[in-house]
Amino acid sequence: MSNFDASWRYASSPCLAPEIAPGYFDPPAVDSKQERDVARWRKAERARLRAKCAALSVKCRQAVGASLVGHLRDLLADRFRGARGRVFSAYWPINCEPDLRGLMVELHAGGITIALPSVERKAAPLVFRRWAPGTAMVRGHWNIPVPPRDAEMLTPDIALAPLVGWDNEGYRLGYGGSYFDRMLAALARQTFTIEIGFQSGPLSSIYPQSHDVPLDEILIEAGVQSVRQRT
Repeated sequence: MSNFDASWRYASSPCLAPEIAPGYFDPPAVDSKQERDVARWRKAERARLRAKCAALSVKCRQAVGASLVGHLRDLLADRFRGARGRVFSAYWPINCEPDLRGLMVELHAGGITIALPSVERKAAPLVFRRWAPGTAMVRGHWNIPVPPRDAEMLTPDIALAPLVGWDNEGYRLGYGGSYFDRMLAALARQTFTIEIGFQSGPLSSIYPQSHDVPLDEILIEAGVQSVRQRT
């Protein structure tokens, strides 16, 4: 796994940190009106961007998926020397999300351990369980197929997460459930995170709140997007 800079710190307090490490910090003061305003704005932007995604043709989505697969191969080769022997968490696509399942099969055949995220407890970080071609999937939260609960639980070295939008500071606009936000907070710097989305999703800002955590990379069909250099 990559050697991360130990001096790096989150730009904001991790989501659910009091539950993960009780007493670690006192809750910060929150402007409740601003929080409500940001929540309403995000809901509207989320709906707008998801509508743009849903309007894409099947052929267009397939082309986006093919481009993302190529960029991911290059990223894994350049940054992780192919990632053989590592745990790679992907995702099972729903709605109009890019379909990367073919890459999951390819990486598994190349000696990479594949995991998939699962919501096993509400308002808690995601759980990652081992996946392989032929795994008998079950219906999980939101009816998303997930590995069964007797599948091995893993901690990913590299994790993909679909996004709706993002900003140049490296913050993501997700689907509103906060599950990936909790994942990012719980895994801290153990895991290199790559957010997957469409090039139609850039925003000037998502107006980061206390639970938002910046990402390592944002990948769209045009390639890796530049985000701020962290100190």
